Amino acid sequence: MAADSDESEVFEITDFTTASEWERFVSRVEEVLNDWKLTGNSASRLSPEKGSYTSGTWCEKSQDINFADFKFYITHHFLKDECEQDEGTDTPKEDVLPLAMQDLLCMNNDFPPRAHCLVRWYGLREFVVISPGTNCEAIISESKCNLLLSSVSISLANCGSQVPMFVQIQQKWRRMYAGECQGSGVRTDFEIVQLRKVPSQYNHLSGLLDIFKSKIGCTLFPLPPVNIAIRFTYILQDWQQYSWPQQPPDFDTLLGGEVGGVEFGKLPFGACEEPISELHLATTWPYLTEGIVVDNDVYSDLDPLQAPHWSVRVKTAENPQCLLGDFLTEFFKLCCKKESTEEVLGRGLSEEEGKENSDISSALSKLTEPTATVPITKLSVSNMVHTARKHIRRHRRIDESPLNTDVLNSVLLYLFPDAAVEKSSENIKSKTAQPNSSETTEQDKNSDYNLFLQLKSAPSDSLTYRLALCVCLVNYNYGGPRAVAHLWQEFVLELRYRLENNYLIYGLAGGPPDLRCCLLHQKLQMLNCCIERKRARDEVRKTLDSSKDRERRVSGGSQNSRQAPESAASTTTSQGKSWDSWSDSEDEFFECLSDQGEIEAPQTDGGKDVSKSKAEGRLHPYNNMTLLNSTEPLYVPVTQEPAPMTEDLLEEQSEVLAKLGTSAEGTHLRARMQSACLLSDMESFKAANPGCVLEDFVRWYSPRDYVEEEVVDEKGNTVVKGELSPRMKIPGNMWVEAWETARVTPARRQRRLFDDTKEAEKVLHYLAMQKPADVACHLLPCMIHAAILKLKEEESVEDIPSVKKNIQQTISQASKLLHPPNRDYKKLEDFINQLMVMEIAITRARSLKAKFSVSEDEKGEDTDELEKLPSWHRWTRTWALTGSCLDGAVK
Repeated sequence: MAADSDESEVFEITDFTTASEWERFVSRVEEVLNDWKLTGNSASRLSPEKGSYTSGTWCEKSQDINFADFKFYITHHFLKDECEQDEGTDTPKEDVLPLAMQDLLCMNNDFPPRAHCLVRWYGLREFVVISPGTNCEAIISESKCNLLLSSVSISLANCGSQVPMFVQIQQKWRRMYAGECQGSGVRTDFEIVQLRKVPSQYNHLSGLLDIFKSKIGCTLFPLPPVNIAIRFTYILQDWQQYSWPQQPPDFDTLLGGEVGGVEFGKLPFGACEEPISELHLATTWPYLTEGIVVDNDVYSDLDPLQAPHWSVRVKTAENPQCLLGDFLTEFFKLCCKKESTEEVLGRGLSEEEGKENSDISSALSKLTEPTATVPITKLSVSNMVHTARKHIRRHRRIDESPLNTDVLNSVLLYLFPDAAVEKSSENIKSKTAQPNSSETTEQDKNSDYNLFLQLKSAPSDSLTYRLALCVCLVNYNYGGPRAVAHLWQEFVLELRYRLENNYLIYGLAGGPPDLRCCLLHQKLQMLNCCIERKRARDEVRKTLDSSKDRERRVSGGSQNSRQAPESAASTTTSQGKSWDSWSDSEDEFFECLSDQGEIEAPQTDGGKDVSKSKAEGRLHPYNNMTLLNSTEPLYVPVTQEPAPMTEDLLEEQSEVLAKLGTSAEGTHLRARMQSACLLSDMESFKAANPGCVLEDFVRWYSPRDYVEEEVVDEKGNTVVKGELSPRMKIPGNMWVEAWETARVTPARRQRRLFDDTKEAEKVLHYLAMQKPADVACHLLPCMIHAAILKLKEEESVEDIPSVKKNIQQTISQASKLLHPPNRDYKKLEDFINQLMVMEIAITRARSLKAKFSVSEDEKGEDTDELEKLPSWHRWTRTWALTGSCLDGAVK
């Protein structure tokens, strides 16, 4: 009995205050509608004007909501212009139909081309859609669909919202929606039925009118006439009658049958597949009344050729493969690789072979030493076979060249066209100098010439620019990083060959490195400067040697041979050369410096004739001035030019000078390091003006530091008296110390300020140590420069203003991405994607023109009429970038 009483006291308690998952979902939908201010009646808005759905801006905002663990997106679609114009209107009367129902009856914007499918089907300007959160999810069961529709109905009723709300059911690609709209005591249900096969009675207008009248269930008799908008759509998907987007490959060329292949120095462009997937032609009768036309299974008045409006919609292929984009993408991937040249080419085995060969040099000493015991493992057959295989594999790896010899020769011939025919050094020099000067005048007229300054790349006619194109082509078509590493090695070897044989590098402007260009271009210009200095030095040496030999044969004396340098200087300086013509190797004059100074020192105090004979390295008299301590004219000396420097060397120098600090010793040492050029000029000035003083040098070198004033002398005459400026009289002045230590040495006998031999080796070593990825990073600005030029060239043919505007924007964006030392590769990748989008846009416009026979070769009356269409330019311009479908009306 006790057990029975305990069981009777146990009972279940149900808490009805706990919200269920469904109630939470309904509450969340209501919360979103309130946040978006979609409550109340909005029927006071004006009817949309004709074409507003096409010209207006469609916007959407979305949030995610959950039904238990199932994720949904709720999205509000609305016409922005309409919503902004109608804000702040008064609340209308309650018996006015909701805005959505008024839109259903309005025929001003039937079949809008650039809107949501629900807009095309129902003519709504504002609605809300609830769809599954992922593409793989779908509301298939009828019970789930009814549950969501009931949730929508409750939410709309609780919020008092008159905005129609839809639920996407079935798979997303089917675009099936069920929805509801409430307001003013009226409710509208939206349903969609999708049939696998259309019944025969629904294939004409009469059958569709019968089903429409039966669905509305109108009790009026007779029924009022039905207003009709009719559209026939024809879809074209077969492009077999049109040519392939790219020219077919030429198997006889060096490129070996690559689709879209181009010769060296050019970038490919265009799609490898058809960028237009479908063309839709719609013939429309915008406004008809029942009974005006007849369309049944026997007879039809609806002739598409007689339709008052035609429109065309274009469906594009998603992300078609384009050649320029592929080239840039592969080149950018090369920039991100980390492998060294040895790792890419697999030269580890060759290094081992070099070590074994080095052991051969000590073979003779090993013969005289006592023999060590040979391990048994070294004498085994398996070990001998393994060693033999290593040698075979090693030699095969060395013999197999990543780049075909013909391809490599073609690339090098394109980079160095002056090597096609054997020429003397003079011919090569003129050949190298002429293209830069002539092409510069032509390209100054071109607006694209200064593009490399914004991108910090290189001129489009330079060797660096051509090298970037070749590296990109080799990387894409001929083996990737291995082929690039091979090409780079051959390129560096060619540069060394030109340095050793005094051949100027083709395609580089003369003068010091241009700091506005990329670092690789500066390095090549530096190497060219070294070659120029070396050539000039060798030419002067030959001239001096020949003149000395000739004078030695004529007179046999040494006095005439002393005057030979000055005569050579006069002929050389007449051509406008200074240190380039006088600089000579250190080895030739290094031992003569002290002896020369001792010989000239006691003779500088002699007579005028002696001073004249000792003067060397004169250019011309300076402004009719004379020396302060004599009546000899003051001559401008031949001086050394400052050493050219690249931006990385300037940074190193500035860092070294900054590390010296602000102490007295650091400041003095910094001044000594910066006064090397000053000391050289002082020595040249002393050699050109025997008997001069510091004041003479300052009068020529820094006239502001020599102050002149009129004074009255003892005889009462007004004379001009000069003295050094106050800063020159400061104790420990650097100029005074340098003048005291400066020797009487002409520029051609001084230690070179610019050691071209050392600097050339530093440049070649820097280039040889570059990895394939480093080379690609150096050339990336040139590649982007080339890609932008290619886009501008192709856009000018198609005339797409939107693309032209985007190109200008990308130039300013690229200048920001390429200038900083630490590049943001993520942003660079996004930038390359932007270039690919523009290429796709141009390709789509070109394909669209080809399909409508709009070409310069096939122009006729029909073509002219087509180009006169108001929306034709909209197809080829606006649509080309957005990829959306636009309409063009034809009467």
